[in-house]
Amino acid sequence: MLKTSFIAHKRKVDGQCQLLHSHLIEVGDIASIFAKKIGAENAGKLLGLLHDFGKYSKEFQIYIKSATGEINPDEDDYVDARGMKGKVDHSTAGAQLVWRRLNRFGAGGQGELCGQILSLCIASHHSGLIDCFGMDDRAVFTERMRKPDEKVHLDECLQAADQKIIKAVEQIATVDLVKEVFGQLAQFVNFKEPSMIDYFNLGFFTRFLFSCLIDADRLNSAEFEDPARLSERLNNAAPVDWNMALERLEKHLATLTPRNYVDELRREISDNCKVNAERAQGIYTLTVPTGGGKTYASLRYALHHARHHALERIIYVIPYTSIIEQNANVIREVVERDSDVRP
Repeated sequence: MLKTSFIAHKRKVDGQCQLLHSHLIEVGDIASIFAKKIGAENAGKLLGLLHDFGKYSKEFQIYIKSATGEINPDEDDYVDARGMKGKVDHSTAGAQLVWRRLNRFGAGGQGELCGQILSLCIASHHSGLIDCFGMDDRAVFTERMRKPDEKVHLDECLQAADQKIIKAVEQIATVDLVKEVFGQLAQFVNFKEPSMIDYFNLGFFTRFLFSCLIDADRLNSAEFEDPARLSERLNNAAPVDWNMALERLEKHLATLTPRNYVDELRREISDNCKVNAERAQGIYTLTVPTGGGKTYASLRYALHHARHHALERIIYVIPYTSIIEQNANVIREVVERDSDVRP
């Protein structure tokens, strides 16, 4: 099987195949851009390069070529792809490769933790983030990293993979990558005396990298299937202009005349959010009781913070759908107008 015959996807509209090495490189480039927001661009690139590394196995190529009609049903290699869907493991190989290369670096388990974070992302990119330990105390992550090669095909993939991919992985998966990741983690995780918040921050960091990979993989797959999407994304890459939303919010807040002591407190909270919006990017808390004006105050912080740091978007994450809808309506009433032109 020639290296150029390894495919990742086949486009439905015209039957064109996306070569595997192209998919890995492109996903790596996109994930790197996403992960750069937290100073982990090399980690993002490595995730993209290795997320589908297991597709270099003969088992997977026979499966995908049978599924897409590249292998005729009358040929000896043909398999029942419908019955095999989801049963050919193509995510563990890359996860094992990252784990093997990184867990040996750094003192105090730094390489192990870095390797585990990246391996979890790769191993989970089709299943959702897996647990390291199961409810029955099974060491799920360890078992995955020890999954036998006859099921994972890592050695075969290392022999079959395009050398451009192998060289890129060797250049990135070094002790410098461990230093890069830990340099970012050290800003908000106290490894000497970790608290529950530190563990939460560590998990949040992992989930962010995971989302970088998932978004990059899905974007590249969708843009290969419909190239117009790629043009749309590249054409909409201009920096966001936050000024209009900010002007509308500030104008609205100026109309809210304090009527009592609680209103004075709301204004003080809101003003504090505005003042602190120009601080460095990081993780902050806003602890305010019900009725304290958190929706406007947090929006004020978010808009000023986004403009100050030239950010691309604001994301609200709230536990209940009803609260999300309520907050979304409040924000729309302030920053949107019926005459606004939407893309």
